[in-house]
Amino acid sequence: MGNLLTSAPMGWNSYDYYDTTVTETDLLRNALWMKEHLLRSGYEYVVCDIEWYAPRAGTQRSKYQYIPFQKVCMDEYSRLIPDPVRFPSGFDGIARKIHEMGLKFGIHIMRGIPRAAAHAHMKTLDGTDAADIADPYSISKWNPDMYGVKDCEEGQKYYDSLIELYASWGIDFIKCDDICNTNMYPDNPYSGKHEIEMLHRAIEKCGRPMVFSLSPGPALIEQAAHYRANANMWRITDDFWDDFRLVKDMFHRCELWQNDITPGGYPDCDMLPFGVMGKGFGAERQTKFTHDEIRTVMTLWCIFGSPLMIGSELPLLDDLTTSILTDESLLRYHSIDWVPTEIRLDDHEAIWQVEDSTTGEKRYAFFNLSNAPRHISYYGLSADLAPHASAVI
Repeated sequence: MGNLLTSAPMGWNSYDYYDTTVTETDLLRNALWMKEHLLRSGYEYVVCDIEWYAPRAGTQRSKYQYIPFQKVCMDEYSRLIPDPVRFPSGFDGIARKIHEMGLKFGIHIMRGIPRAAAHAHMKTLDGTDAADIADPYSISKWNPDMYGVKDCEEGQKYYDSLIELYASWGIDFIKCDDICNTNMYPDNPYSGKHEIEMLHRAIEKCGRPMVFSLSPGPALIEQAAHYRANANMWRITDDFWDDFRLVKDMFHRCELWQNDITPGGYPDCDMLPFGVMGKGFGAERQTKFTHDEIRTVMTLWCIFGSPLMIGSELPLLDDLTTSILTDESLLRYHSIDWVPTEIRLDDHEAIWQVEDSTTGEKRYAFFNLSNAPRHISYYGLSADLAPHASAVI
């Protein structure tokens, strides 16, 4: 998708802490903290995650994450708009405030067109009946809000109108869900392929640079060329949480995708679940990762070149975690100039090489994946590492 980005995006996403309940006040509080503590290290995107259009989002969390048949906020052209109670300034006003901080603003969307628009036979911007472009056989297995959009001229015009609206708001980042892997359909997990292309075309037409991010994973390695041609980042995993078993699994995923990192196109290891999370899920909690594990995750994400999107409440980050997130000795490798190569991987340890493509400098990241202290060596280099710890040599 062109060379929009010379390194993978860095920022914050509201989901891990707020789930569906984030508000304008929450976004701006985290944006201000990012400006004061993280911007100088390259973190710049503030992303409002799912269901910003749903006035009742989060009110039945013990029963539903996404309330069936709930009211959604739409304009007259079948396009979702933010709940005015939770976001009184609108996304155009929020984007303006975030831009004034020197940051960029992003939003989460679901693939498709609102089911409510199709059921009510609402019109799209070009006068098409929403029901005529909605595909009732293309749905998400976990969110009840949308139907897929048919692959037709009128469907493209709908997506064009959607992205034109986002551009008028000043949106810099689109995270589209239920599209990277449409896992409702195990026999056709890439059934949203045409919608990726339609959104890509709409972004190219709109005249405003926008990062285009695809979720959820796992991304399909056989579609790597298609992801690169149409998006800037794509999830190589389902939701990543603070469980070291998922960290060990991520090494295998990075192994699979290590040759598919290009300028403007980045396999995405998902958000960084560090700090305090879970308020919107009903139980605020501290991450289960130790600081050694946080550094190990950060090291892998940096040398692999994954986007770095923090998922916790930023003002609640402790000083040590903040220092890891801003550690220049790790962030220097978070660049397309550093090419990663896996050297070794087993159940106990991993070694990655990163080489500066401009100077030829090579460095090596050692990871102890075991539950006991471990001595790791490679051609004269060695490190004694605590359980789940890492070092770059």
